[in-house]
Amino acid sequence: MKREASPGAQAERQRLPESSPALDVERERLPDPEPGLRLERVTYTSEGLRVKGYLVTGAGGEPRPPLVYCRGGIRGVGMVRVARLVTLARRGYTVFAPFYRGNEGGEGREDFGGEDRHDLFHALRVVRGLPEAAPLAPALIGFSRGALMALAAARECEGVGPVVVWGGVSDLRLTYDERVDLRRMLKRVVGHPRKDSSAYERRSPVCWAADIRTPVLIVHGSVDEHVSVTHAYRLAEALQAAGRPFTLSVYEGRGHVFPREEDERVLDYLLAWIESAR
Repeated sequence: MKREASPGAQAERQRLPESSPALDVERERLPDPEPGLRLERVTYTSEGLRVKGYLVTGAGGEPRPPLVYCRGGIRGVGMVRVARLVTLARRGYTVFAPFYRGNEGGEGREDFGGEDRHDLFHALRVVRGLPEAAPLAPALIGFSRGALMALAAARECEGVGPVVVWGGVSDLRLTYDERVDLRRMLKRVVGHPRKDSSAYERRSPVCWAADIRTPVLIVHGSVDEHVSVTHAYRLAEALQAAGRPFTLSVYEGRGHVFPREEDERVLDYLLAWIESAR
């Protein structure tokens, strides 16, 4: 069963900013993932680094509403799965998913929502320039760690559409406290939370919820074993305190990954929410 609350008013449909200058983008055709869809590996520039991502479009190249999927994890853990992008693209979207720097042959090294957030920011510019993308503000789905990335874009970038965070990290210090198995990585990549508290705050949307400039849907399982549901409640409380529009949907008895049939239903729900929030 899902519990839902929807404080705040819906934001008006956002307009895209003026067109970006020409981008250095390479598109490599890969085998079609299924009839009617086209898969490509895209290489683009982010802060002087050549980074990569997957693009799934309609086989005919028709303009579709743009959707950017922000993966979770770090490096090989949580890497973008083509099957996940296909489930979104077959619902009528042009879908782009950046790998973040240092992955799949990309240059640089990701740092868990630090400088690598620019890889998402530049991905949004790439998507806006695609002939397969309809002239709409790209919606974002941030899964797990990807929530930090998606909400950073909603804070720092113009022309961002509605944002969905699913099983999302909203307080990185809480992650450090809860996930003993991740502390070594976090200390290496981000720093120690006592010595480098500002680095954790910069990566924690609960600390700057007032700066998030687009509607947010929070989806979380009540027994998420990787990112506790406390993250969802803290983000909702921060957005409510700031007067920002959001919807909170907590699924009872569900963990970080939902059963397949329910996962499909939730995808339908969140995509319908995106269209209503544009």
